[in-house]
Amino acid sequence: MLKSKNLVPRSRFFVANSVIIFVFIILLIRFFHIQVYGHNEYKKRADINSIRAIPTTAPRGMILDRYGQILVDNYPTYILTGLPNEMGNDNKNFSVISNCTAIDTAILIDNFDRYFRGRFIPSRITKDLTFDQLSCIEEHKHELTGINYIQFPERSFPSDVHMSHVLGYVKEIDRSLLSIMDDTEQYDAGDLIGWRGIEKQYENILRGEKGLTFLQVDAFGREVGTVKDINDIKPIPGQDIFTTIDLGLQKTLEKAMSDYRGVALVTDPATGQILAFVSSPDFPPDIFTGNTTLREWREIVNDPTKPLLNRITNGLYPPGSTFKMITAIALLEGLMIEQDEEFECAGIYQFGDRVFKCWKVSGHGKVNLDQAITQSCNIFFYQAVQRVSLNRFINLCRNFGFGSKTGIDLPNELAGLLPTRDYMNRRYTSRGWSRGHLLNLALGQGDLLVTPIQLAVYINKIATRGHTFIPHFLLSKVPEKTISIGLNEQTWVNIQEYLFHAINDKHGTGSAADPKINGLNVYGKTGTAQNPHGDDHAWFVGYVEDGNQMASTIILVENGGGGGKIAAPLARIAFDYIFNKKIENRLAVK
Repeated sequence: MLKSKNLVPRSRFFVANSVIIFVFIILLIRFFHIQVYGHNEYKKRADINSIRAIPTTAPRGMILDRYGQILVDNYPTYILTGLPNEMGNDNKNFSVISNCTAIDTAILIDNFDRYFRGRFIPSRITKDLTFDQLSCIEEHKHELTGINYIQFPERSFPSDVHMSHVLGYVKEIDRSLLSIMDDTEQYDAGDLIGWRGIEKQYENILRGEKGLTFLQVDAFGREVGTVKDINDIKPIPGQDIFTTIDLGLQKTLEKAMSDYRGVALVTDPATGQILAFVSSPDFPPDIFTGNTTLREWREIVNDPTKPLLNRITNGLYPPGSTFKMITAIALLEGLMIEQDEEFECAGIYQFGDRVFKCWKVSGHGKVNLDQAITQSCNIFFYQAVQRVSLNRFINLCRNFGFGSKTGIDLPNELAGLLPTRDYMNRRYTSRGWSRGHLLNLALGQGDLLVTPIQLAVYINKIATRGHTFIPHFLLSKVPEKTISIGLNEQTWVNIQEYLFHAINDKHGTGSAADPKINGLNVYGKTGTAQNPHGDDHAWFVGYVEDGNQMASTIILVENGGGGGKIAAPLARIAFDYIFNKKIENRLAVK
């Protein structure tokens, strides 16, 4: 067989060798660049890839009363987490956990998916593990992969009061909530965020700053130990908050209101500080910490007494006869009535084709303005208010804060309903209403709706002659003044005198509010508000002063009937606690 020689031209051989040498030179240069020149940079990248930063939760600040007694604290609970990249057989993991915790696997899987943020980030499976549950999990640790538990500061409520509408609650952030939040840099799924009440209002103060724990991981993302050269960053706990609440007074009024639906609110007119805040009924403050069963939660949600409603800032009610001072001020400021001018009260009064009644069927006879407030005569005000224009009446209501939010440091406050002329025209058309509606407004009825916190500002303005402050809970807060009301000095003198007589006169409807303490001056007004959905509501608004100390109270008992019979005695309990305990500077603590 003939074979031909495999001859390669010398030039081609030279080119091929040159290319190979050139490639190796490039590789050597690149190797030198990576290993020598870029050593520090690539070492840093490698270190980053081998280190996992795990956020550690900061304990939220405590919430305390004005004297430092704890209202909300933290207690350590345990949270079970799973690292998706290491879990392997998920079904086996969830089955073992379910056997130890008695929680259905479907719930465990749902929690795991809800808090999932990535393969290398622990996802929450369940929380509030008991010691027995933890022990069981530890016993079966060899059967579990990627499962761990961490300590977590949960909210606790060591005091004997509820105050659930004031304190509010925190909410766990899951992926769905995180996706709609604005401040996503500060929070991760599984974190707690203030969701209602003070917890929400002062979230930035209570929250604190999370820390970081650094762990060494291998190329597969598995934890292999701690990092020796990097110190963990400790979390910074949130700041404690001192509230204006007097815990003893709060306990006293919660007990007094336990059998009623309604409100007991005590404030300091001189500073705007809120000393007690009872919206009854309420709900256990730990309902959202995971300690409440589904059955208990459904009972609260479906309860016809509406315990979830914050009646003080979100309850809308007709104020009844507590509104008569507005009419009296309008008459006095407009010089529309003389101090001794009298109207006849025969128990009924006809206006057009409508008949208006007084609470006293037999009537009060002839009464002047002072007597009309003292005895809460309806017929007097039905006749006298006809001298006042609707616009003048509404403007005066606005000056006292009705129809707008008070600015209390609680979220989601309602503004109430102040029926202006435009409102009446829209609802009834210009021909569908008359001055007969003004007669209803004079007695705090009709379309008028207020919140109890608005009535607190109202009575505080009367107590301070127009210069009170916005109600608030933060003790260190610099008080903010409400809009001042400039009335004639004699008008303030007269109105305060009428309120004094309503308590201290033998015919006064609010006499049951007087605790009979030497040197204590009590002022107030009862109210019985007609309720289209049931029995009348019972009101009391008033204040007391003893030297330089003052305190005001708003009492509402839903469907309670006469304010003098049921609301006024509850106000006396508050006044007696504050001033009969002889505790010096009770209201002076700042």
